[in-house]
Amino acid sequence: MVSSDHLNLVYDIKLSSVGPGHVTGSDVVHEPSNMDLAMKLHYLRGVYFFSSEAVQGLTVYRIKEPMFTWLNHYYRTCGRFRRSNSGRPLIKCNDCGVRIIEAKCDKTIDEWLEMKDSSLTKLLVSNHIVGPELPFSPLVFLQVTSFKCGGMSLGLSWAHVLGDAFSASDFINMWGQAMANQLPQHPVDLPKSFSMLVKPANRSQLATDPLSIKRVDPVGDNWITANNCKMEPFSFHITATQLTQLQAKISGHKATPPFECLCTIFWQSIARVCSRHEPEIVTVCKNERGSRRTGTLSNSAQIISTVKADFSVKEAKPKDVAALLVEHAVDERGLIESAVERDGGVSDFIIYGANLTFVNLEEASFYGLELNGQKPVHVSYLIDGIGDEGVVLVAPPGPKDSGKDSSEGKIVTVILPEDQVMELKSELKREWSIA
Repeated sequence: MVSSDHLNLVYDIKLSSVGPGHVTGSDVVHEPSNMDLAMKLHYLRGVYFFSSEAVQGLTVYRIKEPMFTWLNHYYRTCGRFRRSNSGRPLIKCNDCGVRIIEAKCDKTIDEWLEMKDSSLTKLLVSNHIVGPELPFSPLVFLQVTSFKCGGMSLGLSWAHVLGDAFSASDFINMWGQAMANQLPQHPVDLPKSFSMLVKPANRSQLATDPLSIKRVDPVGDNWITANNCKMEPFSFHITATQLTQLQAKISGHKATPPFECLCTIFWQSIARVCSRHEPEIVTVCKNERGSRRTGTLSNSAQIISTVKADFSVKEAKPKDVAALLVEHAVDERGLIESAVERDGGVSDFIIYGANLTFVNLEEASFYGLELNGQKPVHVSYLIDGIGDEGVVLVAPPGPKDSGKDSSEGKIVTVILPEDQVMELKSELKREWSIA
């Protein structure tokens, strides 16, 4: 939640829309997969900060003009949701466009980043959701905020039903290619016409939902679920040197992979401070290497696994928790898809935060977006619509060519119930020297 003292930091807000330069076609409908629909209550919010040199000469006209060509390649992001006669959500690819927000800020980018307040991200990126009027609800928002120093931030609000964080980063990176006149000659996905008649669900098959998802009360056409407590985001920058030390502390050498190392630390630390219950089951989300094609939008290439501990995590040796994460993760994608299919795509689920959830974004190309040949000075991502168990995101802290600690360290962003935050920070500092 952004405090009232900070609400005036961003002002002079203007709205507009941009769609594909070419008409997509008549009666073009995209049918989201079962995995897409399992993610429909989640949203990605990313903010890219660029220096004044990177955006020199970029007027609003120059920012928008390449978008018409860019969105020809991503026509489905410009559509609006409808429902088939069975109630299953479908995207009508009607070229309604993405929503553009223009805003100003009287702080410099350095001043903004020095505040180190993850909740302020919500001022630089739209927090809109899909619904409650599906035919009029954009799936993508782009917010361009001009800072006092001449720099700029680009906020991407992305409905997760379109694709995962890797899809979102590919999407925005291609806008940078459009700015540099380097787009592929042909769209990645060519429009196709589909029937809006979908076979009815086979609800006679009774089965238990997989551990990785939580069935929530029906939300109708307002695609968000309420939390039982206030959630608070905060971040840590862990350098490459720190990460090596943490790996050695867990296993005595650098054997535990960086992501599982950080999962171990945060799982055990959260288990020690959680007043409600010790999380025995966690969900782990990773990119499946070699299974995605650059530019395609999909949720199916993200491996969603569960790990269940049959011992007390808070009392265990860290190396035992790490071994559990590395060796005993169970891929539940097929079970998730089956659960959605059984209900014909009309039921409502959450995945992020259904259990304590760890999301590996190490390989996401967050610094692949370039303006005037320059990469962002900083990128941050959050997930909205998560459950009360919370989420831990592990992402790259900077461009790969910016030095060892920047390219090999990690940014860890934690979103937890606010009553756990101070105790967790104290636990991490005391036990792991993370601050």
